[in-house]
Amino acid sequence: MTAHDFHPTVLREYDIRGIVDQTLSTKDATAIGRAFGTMVGGAGKTICLGYDGRLSSPSLAAALAEGLLSTGVNVKRVGLGPTPMLYFAVKHLQADAGIMVTGSHNPSDYNGFKMTLYTGPVFGEEILKLGKVAASGKFATGKGEIEDLDIQDVYVERLLKDYEGPRDLKVVWDAGNGATGEILRRLVKKLPGTHTLLFDDIDGKFPNHHPDPTVEENLVDLKRVVAEKGADLGIGFDGDGDRIGAIDGKGRVVWGDQLLAIYATEVLVTHPGAMIIADVKASQVLFDEIKRLGGQPLMWKTGHSLLKAKMAETGSPLAGEMSGHIFFGDKWYGFDDALYCGVRLLSLVSKSGKQLADLVDTLPKVFNTPETRFQVDESRKFEVVKEVKQRLLDAKVEVNDIDGVRVKTDDGWWLLRASNTQDVLVARCEASSEAGLDRLKKLLTAQLKQSGINAPANF
Repeated sequence: MTAHDFHPTVLREYDIRGIVDQTLSTKDATAIGRAFGTMVGGAGKTICLGYDGRLSSPSLAAALAEGLLSTGVNVKRVGLGPTPMLYFAVKHLQADAGIMVTGSHNPSDYNGFKMTLYTGPVFGEEILKLGKVAASGKFATGKGEIEDLDIQDVYVERLLKDYEGPRDLKVVWDAGNGATGEILRRLVKKLPGTHTLLFDDIDGKFPNHHPDPTVEENLVDLKRVVAEKGADLGIGFDGDGDRIGAIDGKGRVVWGDQLLAIYATEVLVTHPGAMIIADVKASQVLFDEIKRLGGQPLMWKTGHSLLKAKMAETGSPLAGEMSGHIFFGDKWYGFDDALYCGVRLLSLVSKSGKQLADLVDTLPKVFNTPETRFQVDESRKFEVVKEVKQRLLDAKVEVNDIDGVRVKTDDGWWLLRASNTQDVLVARCEASSEAGLDRLKKLLTAQLKQSGINAPANF
């Protein structure tokens, strides 16, 4: 077998991702198959394979399968669908591992690979190890068998299993032309209530809007149709269906940390005193609410793989992050599945006898920025955070440095961290008043300026 080197930008912290035919090719896909098949153990092992709706995904999946089979691994192809369907297939079929061809929420010219073992995600050092195996050319050899499996109906039935809503709801769903479309159509046919679907045709060109529900401008259509239909709520998905976005009946975005706080009210009844985990970008309101409900809040590093791993380590029944990756250990498998999160949200709202907007309004009112991204050179992003941290420590400021810097003041808190997947710095501020929020933004802006970074005019 020939040794293979990847473009230096594609091996990421949580997955493999690049620009098709520039930094990522079918040759890369074959090498990933050989390296991953070797790492899983070669002959006698079983790996599930799925792909999303991007135009390049079928050819990458075919090249990937070729690489996997050459190591002696048996491949079970589950076809086109969301990433969590692939995760479900690994659990349901008790496979050794799974690999998904997906560009997640990146632009349409990107694609990539998310990998999992039966026991949990593949990330960080394991992804670097995959690169080293490929570079060595020392691959397992064999002749694996391939099988096509249609698990869509089985997956839908499992999604529906934990729905317990006694009251019919009116719901609008926005698939964003991503990989959830077909599953969503099958799902809503079996859910009670009235359902309106937007952009459920899977189209890798994403002709209507970018499939990222954490960016408010991508929720314009969902907000409009929720208002036109007088719906109880709206739910949106990212390109590969592992992140959820939500709109309440008043047309407000319900962010990931607010959803976690609402889910916690139910989960902590079943698991009193349990640990619930959220990333460093989450509101202090969430951590306070978990404590008020009798749970143990844990602030952890941002990153879906990091949170899944921490959840498995602690036995937590619920975890999540601002970006809409939410993980149920309660009744589910611990992986991020936005379709399942949608079902659980409808069930919870229906059982509550209230509207989602009412549940949001029970949370304390704070003033905060959304997750704000500042473009910065890749070579500078981690250095800037180090510089800010050192200046704060020199000034005797207490810093939470579990992931970047999170700083408490009398007004509230602010955060600066480097993205693991993009050439950006991520910032967030939260205060108890608008004046306090302005002061926090000025503190953060001043720190950025000292490191040669100008905050955007709209921050």
